[in-house]
Amino acid sequence: MQILRETQYLKHGQYGLGVVTQSNSQRTTIDFELHGTKKFVTSLLVAELLPGHAPAKLALPKQSKKRTRSSAKAKTVTP
Repeated sequence: MQILRETQYLKHGQYGLGVVTQSNSQRTTIDFELHGTKKFVTSLLVAELLPGHAPAKLALPKQSKKRTRSSAKAKTVTP
């Protein structure tokens, strides 16, 4: 397989649908819908390139969910 463009939509036999986040001659990083981010040796990667754009859910980078102090506190209800 050759170097892929970022945001390329593809289907991998084991991990399913994903979006390329980085690719060079050595490594390709893909963010999969159900399996998270995986790194592959570019020359050994076997995947089906899909036409069009990835769905919005897959195309956007994932944001970390940080708990704020206020959301971490337990809410108590007094009768």
